[in-house]
Amino acid sequence: MATKPPAIEVAAGEHTVRVSNPDRVYFPELKLTKLDLVNYYLSVGDGIVRALRERPCMLHRFPDGLAGDKVHQKRVPHGAPPWLQTVRVEFPRYGRHANELCVTQLGEVIWAVQMSTVEFHPWNSRRADTEKPDEWRIDLDPMPECGFDTVRRVAHVAHEVLDELGITGYPKTSGGRGLHIYVRIAPEHGFGDVRRAALAFAREVERRSPRDVTTTWWRKDRDPEALFVDYNQNARDHTIASAYSVRGNQRGTVSTPIRWDEIDAVRPDDLTLLTVPARFAELGDLHAGIDDTAFDLAPLLQWAERDERAGLAGPADVE
Repeated sequence: MATKPPAIEVAAGEHTVRVSNPDRVYFPELKLTKLDLVNYYLSVGDGIVRALRERPCMLHRFPDGLAGDKVHQKRVPHGAPPWLQTVRVEFPRYGRHANELCVTQLGEVIWAVQMSTVEFHPWNSRRADTEKPDEWRIDLDPMPECGFDTVRRVAHVAHEVLDELGITGYPKTSGGRGLHIYVRIAPEHGFGDVRRAALAFAREVERRSPRDVTTTWWRKDRDPEALFVDYNQNARDHTIASAYSVRGNQRGTVSTPIRWDEIDAVRPDDLTLLTVPARFAELGDLHAGIDDTAFDLAPLLQWAERDERAGLAGPADVE
């Protein structure tokens, strides 16, 4: 009978985390192990902590590696270390709540990886007030027949609109076929208004690029060659992979911050847990300044009111 490899202890900031089964293969095609995943997250520590800091966070766990099933976990299990930070979030529709991971330091990230987490999916609000988002997410989501050149074109249009609004957006690859753009906003509005603002922005991008972009609500009604500007990612309890999160695919891709001048050259499949550590060591965290300025959604809410007066529907109910 094969001997189970011993657990190891890993220094992660102020804490030491015990990592069991460090040799378990998580990415079979790349032959990368749980310890390789731990070392990846250690290498981008400042970036992943900044991306997750004080946000309720859902964990995408793969207890048997990518060859096994994925578990979506909201609740921190019993037996977590006493220093682990959590935040209580309510789910009124179901009369339930969950104490979710709330990262404040690198040790909490590595603890989650020890618990077989591959992907980190944070809320766009923080624990100070989980009902008031401080992050507006622009998700450029290509339909099945939409190529990445279209994603690039639409990203430039989105950048143009943001510039006209005087808003700084921080782009990143999704780790899949699309791009995300994050904007810090003042936590003054509920999820409904943030989503209305996001839809108004998406419609403006669609007006400027009607051949490439759709804001059609139902997926079955969308042009399969179009790019959907997915304002729905700003709905309550909707989450997407954070900056520096590895994605649960065999390529080991990473949702990676990029510069605007990289849009036309970036190849998302080249940004993996094998390549991003060196990039991070060279460039640092390209989202390091994201918390410096919080922008006002008032102009976009005015656009939303204009569109609604013109007879356009607001966001559909997604609960």
